[in-house]
Amino acid sequence: MEKNKLQNIIEEHKDKTNKDLLEAADTLKNEFDETKEVLVKLSKHLDFVEEAYFKVYNELKGRARLTEDNG
Repeated sequence: MEKNKLQNIIEEHKDKTNKDLLEAADTLKNEFDETKEVLVKLSKHLDFVEEAYFKVYNELKGRARLTEDNG
């Protein structure tokens, strides 16, 4: 569904046909599901990146400490 048509149905929902409302509801449901899926994937990716960063950072920090202690 075109964005303009969807926006019009949302704004003037009281005057729209059942067919228009069902089409808009279906479009919005699909958009919601797709957005939710993307957010879940991004959240998992963010968790992975954070964990990987701290592994690398802590290793680097430990090596720097060894260098300072030996130097």
